[in-house]
This record gives sequence, C-alpha cells and structure tokens, in this order.
Amino acid sequence: MTDTTARPAVAEPDAWRTWGDAEYGAWADEVRRLAAEQDAVILAHNYQLPAIQDVADHVGDSLALSRLAAASPRSTIVFAGVHFMAETAKILSPGKRVLIPDATAGCSLADTITADQLRAWKAEHPDAVVVSYVNTTAEVKAETDICCTSSNAVEVVQSIPAEREILFCPDQFLGAHVRRMTGRDNIHVWLGECHVHADISPADLEATVRANPDAELFVHPECGCTTSALWLAGRGELPAERTHILSTGGMLDQARATHGGRVLVATEVGMLHQLRKASPGTDFVPVNPRAACPYMQQNTPPKLLRSLREGVDEVRVDPAIAERARRAVERMVAIGRPGGGE
Repeated sequence: MTDTTARPAVAEPDAWRTWGDAEYGAWADEVRRLAAEQDAVILAHNYQLPAIQDVADHVGDSLALSRLAAASPRSTIVFAGVHFMAETAKILSPGKRVLIPDATAGCSLADTITADQLRAWKAEHPDAVVVSYVNTTAEVKAETDICCTSSNAVEVVQSIPAEREILFCPDQFLGAHVRRMTGRDNIHVWLGECHVHADISPADLEATVRANPDAELFVHPECGCTTSALWLAGRGELPAERTHILSTGGMLDQARATHGGRVLVATEVGMLHQLRKASPGTDFVPVNPRAACPYMQQNTPPKLLRSLREGVDEVRVDPAIAERARRAVERMVAIGRPGGGE
C-alpha cells in the first residue's frame, strides 16, 4: 500500500495553489515515481495548468499527443486534457488503458453537436461529405467521413471533389476560415463554437492591436476575431506579414522563429506557457487575458496524482464506435500530414 501521509495536496484539493518550489518538487517526484510504477506516459494539452505541463512527458495539441500515445511503449496513457481528447487517444490506442484526471472535464465546442444531430443533418444532405474537426466526441467522429485539424482543414477540404457538398462541423469560425481560403460556396457550416475562443472578440483584438502597433499577431482560427484580424491586415493597420492565423502547433513553430519583440496571442491563455518556453526573449501578450478554459483547469495537480494512485478515471469507447471513428481519422492522415490538433 502506498503511504499517503504528509501529502496534503490530495486531502486538501486547493493546497497546490500556494505551493512553493519544495512542495511542487515533492509532488512532481511522486507523479513521476507513480508513472514509472504504473507503466504510464503522461500527456498534457497546451491549455493545461503550467504545473501539469511541466511534469508531463509530452505537451502538445490533442491529435499529436494521441499519436505519441499510440507510438509509446507504455501500457497506460494519462491524458491531462478534456474528455474528447482522451477518447481520441483511446480510439488510436484501443489496447491501452487511458486515464483522465477528471472525467467531467468536457468541451463546449464538442458539446455543440451530437451524433443524432449530425445524422439528421446528413439526412438533409444525403450526398454530402462530412468533415468534422477533431474537437468532437467519438460518436460524432463515427458519423464522419473525414476528420480535420485546424492546421489541415483547408487541405482536407481541398482533397474533396469540388462538386461535392460538404458538411463542416462543429466550429463555425474554423468553417468560415475554410470557406474563405478555399473559395468554395458548397460548404455548409454547423453553428458551433468554443465559448473561450468565441469570447476573444473583434473589440478585444482591435483595442490590443491599436495599443501595440509594432507587434506580431498569432490568431487561432477558432477565435471570434479571426475575420477582424484579416480585416485589420487588409486595411494596413497590421501588416500582413505580421498577421498569422495558426493552430497551436503552428504558433509554437512561429514562436521559435521569432526573436524578441512583442507578440499578441489570440487563443486560450494556457498556450502562453509553451510559447514563452519556445522564445524566452519574446513578450507574448494575450489578446484577452480572461480567455481561460474552465474545463481544462478541472485537471489539477492533486487529481493527476489521484489518477495515477487509484487508476481513475478510465476512459472507454465502444469498440464498434471506435473502429468507425478511427477510419475518419485515418482518412485524414492519408491525404497528408495530420497537422496540429487544435
């Protein structure tokens, strides 16, 4: 039996908020010891709390992490992210045990469409090709023809014959970006959104850009301000060469190529931790500093420790659904590089 005395982080769920270096170090050592004991690989999404990002074996977007999990020799995956991400890891690693620190960590974007709603939409457009963002449940992926990520959505849509109708779900802002980039008018877009990205508004963007006229701009295509970013660039208020519409993985690549100066970032604020690591001399400023995902933050250090100690919460996907969902992901990979998950 594991001795749990002198480890108040589990007994007192909020104690971690005031940890110093010694407390963090003791927690991190115990997490790594238990991970080795459980033959587990720890994955953390870019939007996770910094403490969890720093203890993880791998940090990244959901699809890249799921692919790393599938390639890992470890028999257990601990996915610190939201539920659909852990589901995707299970879909790609059906023979492994997948744990998530908090099984109730959902996603406002994934929740905007259900499998029943997608089936009804498909019935209205029986000849259409369904393209679903990876930020969807396993059941929705199972009703999908081909998945996409934010970095390859345009490429995925371009792989579909021009005469075929497309049902794009669930993110309306990413769908609008794909329409704009492909010039296709036969794309029907589901009116879903991530409430955190949607709340990074055009007003936030315009005010921040005008207060920082010499800064670069990184914008995630899920954001409600994407169109405004392109409009400002078109007007010359922000030079086009300093305006970047990027997935989270794309933001990290661009950050590594940036040396000094200031970068305005329109995405969930957890991403700033990895950006600052990628380019320590650059001043990364959130367009909306309140854009923190409450679902991502449900995975706390004590819950990660509990997951490893007790084997909770385990994520399961019906094998028949997983098989159909896996085909949609594999079709995406077959048309080119998978790109970043978000």
